[in-house]
Amino acid sequence: MQRTSARLTVGDHPVIWLGANYWSRTGGPLMWRSYDPDVVEAELRVLRDHGLNMTRSFFYWPDFMPAPDRLDEELCARFADFLDRHRALGMTTVPTFLVGHMSGENWDPSWRGDRDLYSDVWLVSRQAWFARETVRRFAGHPAVAGWLVSNEMPIYGRRPGERSGAGPAEREAVAAWAQIVVDAVRAGGGTQPVSLGDGAWGLENSGHDNGFRVRDTADLCDFLGPHVYRMEDDAVRQHYAAAWVCELTGTFGRPVVLEEFGVSSDFASGPGAARYYRQTLHNSLLAGATGWIAWNNTDYDNLSEQRPYHHHAFEMHFGLTDTAGTPKPQLLELRAFSEVLRAVDFPRCHRADADTALLVSSYLDTLYPFTRAEDRSYVQQTGRQAWVAARLADAPAAVVRESDGALSADVRLWLVPSTKQLLSPTWYELERRAREGATVYVSYSPGAHDEQRGPWYAHLNELFGVRHQLEYGLVDPVEDDEVTFILTRAFGTLPEGARLTFRAAGTENSRVFLPVEPDGAQVLAVDGRGRPALLLREIGEGGVVFCTYPIEHMAAVTPRVNPEATTTLYDALAAHAGVRRPVTVPDPRVAVDRLVHENGRVFVWLVSQAAEELSVEPAVADGRLTTLDGSPADTVVLAPYGVRVLRLER
Repeated sequence: MQRTSARLTVGDHPVIWLGANYWSRTGGPLMWRSYDPDVVEAELRVLRDHGLNMTRSFFYWPDFMPAPDRLDEELCARFADFLDRHRALGMTTVPTFLVGHMSGENWDPSWRGDRDLYSDVWLVSRQAWFARETVRRFAGHPAVAGWLVSNEMPIYGRRPGERSGAGPAEREAVAAWAQIVVDAVRAGGGTQPVSLGDGAWGLENSGHDNGFRVRDTADLCDFLGPHVYRMEDDAVRQHYAAAWVCELTGTFGRPVVLEEFGVSSDFASGPGAARYYRQTLHNSLLAGATGWIAWNNTDYDNLSEQRPYHHHAFEMHFGLTDTAGTPKPQLLELRAFSEVLRAVDFPRCHRADADTALLVSSYLDTLYPFTRAEDRSYVQQTGRQAWVAARLADAPAAVVRESDGALSADVRLWLVPSTKQLLSPTWYELERRAREGATVYVSYSPGAHDEQRGPWYAHLNELFGVRHQLEYGLVDPVEDDEVTFILTRAFGTLPEGARLTFRAAGTENSRVFLPVEPDGAQVLAVDGRGRPALLLREIGEGGVVFCTYPIEHMAAVTPRVNPEATTTLYDALAAHAGVRRPVTVPDPRVAVDRLVHENGRVFVWLVSQAAEELSVEPAVADGRLTTLDGSPADTVVLAPYGVRVLRLER
């Protein structure tokens, strides 16, 4: 199955953005008042010399539009100089109009009053006018690479009095507002790529309804731009946090630019920040991102008396350089990443096809009647854990949204992890896919709350070849702190007698198992109390594998758990299903993935999740691994949380 990796293009030429969100250290959001062209040039030069080719810049709205029908001419002249300095250094920039929200504070033009940003006709017309007029002035400049409507509009666009998030704007109003402002960009002569700058935080990615829809944005815009600042309780999930959002975002067929990501040095040490950048950059690349814009270019220790840094002190230290312009470790990681992009000729590479697919329930992105918000967040959380486990099993999964319709026949292994709800026809379609030769894996879950708690499966007993033993209104709690599966027969890479141990976790509603008796299915594994834990129903040319425990959900809510035994199970499933894996590493702390160049060259990524140095011997199904300069790579040494990029020679 083809995994999405759409590219931004100018004409017929792919464009890769690698850059930084930019505020000069002379003023942060107020930089245009104290614009210093020499400082700007010095800041840009440091970025350019470390492999960056662009910035994301900002029209600070209260300053650039001091009246409803007027632009500040002096600031526009300063922005023109800013563009000239980009061009002189061979760089480009993506201006952002409605700012709006920035670093822990919202900033209104003095003339806004109490008007709603989405539904007040006059105020929407003023936003469109501002976009059109600024585009008209600057669209012809060769340093302009694209346009962004806002900065995190879901935060800024709440109605007055709703700053704490009391309620989202209506989808219709948001979609209409977006259409009008994007049309204004085009009316001003903007032919460059455009997007909303909303963070891609819509229902389809988060399960939270903020009025925005990623699907609507994809229909309207040229690229999608996630903003990701996760706080996690597991290092591996943290390293894949942005990648998972990029993977979900890529399902809408638009290029994905990781528009904001980064760390404050107040929250991470220098080595910790470098590790986070390294992991985020490479993992998001392998998840389909084709552009990266770090937050942000510099520190602001000199602005501690200025809002927002006055009350959000940690916001002063997200920089790639310190206040004196000295590169920090994260900028060195960006330079190393730029060298990899150049070495593999990344604009002409695409993701390798996948034989594994992760099915994401439509209950994530669809507001079905009489369902709860917890159902949506549950799907997001559990799906991410399964996606990570598949990557660590060297069987990276294409993400398929149930809401997109029919399931592809070009998949050997379907993963349906810890699932409570799918649409009734989907269950029957999964059975058809198994009959046609796929392996369909499903693990049980009744959900995490007590409303209609239980499996919403169309034909549970028949699909899995079992007879469930549930009592109405009750669940069967997991009695032990650890659950052990004992293989009663060989399966995939697992020999008879192999043991898989999972840490039990969840709520009183979700830390449960499904008691079953086999009725046509073979028992592959039993739990520590002798009950069926893993079963196989062979059907047609394929089969259905059923797990009676919500192992992905239990891992998803367990701190510091990865890598865990689900990866070992997925490795066995991939072997059983005949998933093609040209290169694997037996150590579950190392994930393997590939890019394919248009000329046929294959590049292999090894990404370590180990805190210590590893020496591994990758298994190659056909051919041999070499370094990028052609030296043999039978044994590969990975630094702590390190990344190596190799060639697969056939």
